[in-house]
Amino acid sequence: MNDSFTTAWGAFELARFPENPREQLRAWDAADEYLLRYLKEEPDSGGPVALDGAVVVLGDRWGAVSTALAGTADSLTAITDSYLASRAIAANLARNGLDPEAVDVRTTQQEPPSRIDVLLVRVPKSLALLEDQLYRLAPALHEGTVVVGTGMVTEIHTSTLQLFERILGPTRTSLAVRKARLIHTAPRPALDRPTNPWPLRYRLPDGIGVLSGRQVANQAGVFCADRLDIGTRFFLQHLPDLGDARRVVDLGCGNGIVGTAAALTAPHAELLFVDESFQAVASAEETFRTALGPDARAEFLVGDALADVPDASVDVVLLNPPFHSHQATTDAIAWRMFTGARRVLRPGGELRVVGNRHLAYHVKLRRLFGNCRTVAGSPKFTVLSATRR
Repeated sequence: MNDSFTTAWGAFELARFPENPREQLRAWDAADEYLLRYLKEEPDSGGPVALDGAVVVLGDRWGAVSTALAGTADSLTAITDSYLASRAIAANLARNGLDPEAVDVRTTQQEPPSRIDVLLVRVPKSLALLEDQLYRLAPALHEGTVVVGTGMVTEIHTSTLQLFERILGPTRTSLAVRKARLIHTAPRPALDRPTNPWPLRYRLPDGIGVLSGRQVANQAGVFCADRLDIGTRFFLQHLPDLGDARRVVDLGCGNGIVGTAAALTAPHAELLFVDESFQAVASAEETFRTALGPDARAEFLVGDALADVPDASVDVVLLNPPFHSHQATTDAIAWRMFTGARRVLRPGGELRVVGNRHLAYHVKLRRLFGNCRTVAGSPKFTVLSATRR
């Protein structure tokens, strides 16, 4: 959905990435509007926030804040864990005729700027990711740094405010406006803060085959970072026989447990781990290398599902698709993954999927592949198989 976003800096045509004309979700929300309005008006002191020096935007979901501020700050850096968000920022700058160099886009795995004068934080869904990033950014803040967070009321909890307070300094929140809130923090550079607990590493329990006792690495923000979730555990019990498979994809790999299990049972196969999260792919690579060593054959790709994988180049795709885009429930992500899998599979290749039973993925798979069989089921999950003909 391509729509006009009106701000005090002008009106901007914005869209999510990848752009889908049938998608009705906008590329901004009331939290983005509230933050930008505050920066221009700053009602507490009667004047705008000076965007002098180094401005950092953390977690800009679809580029609304970065696009609006491009060219207005001395130095503007956007930090994101999302490949799709990074592409959305670039696409929205281009869509509005703005200089692509106006925003320095960095991943959560890269070094942040050494000094930050204005820090704008879009509160993420993952409290762990917020914790990790605040720890990483804290050394760059000084007592004069303006720190403003934003999010919808449903996204800002007492635990959110406690993180800002514990890691950065005294924190307060605003009144709600159109179901959005702001967070205001006064940085205390000398604050005695605990050590950043991320990344988290733990060993898997016994009773899960080749993965029993293996170490798993989890960067902050990765799904179920502190334990093996029940959906993945069920999936691991029903992975396909990889036989002579030459290339296997762990799509939406998370911490790489599923792909690592496949590699341990089929050492002849080359594994490709794909996720749109930079944190996830870093986790998957460490999990895989710890289990199989530095020379095992594998590729690690941060990208838009399978968009960068050649047609008919894969034998098996393993998938546990997400069904949320931030706070919105949508099947668009799963559908994109299914269509991508059909394109990259060789004739006779298999897509094996685990999902919540109520999502009825079998309907979509039959429509797309012309076939789908149920491999296993439980009261909550089903494992499905579709073959490229």
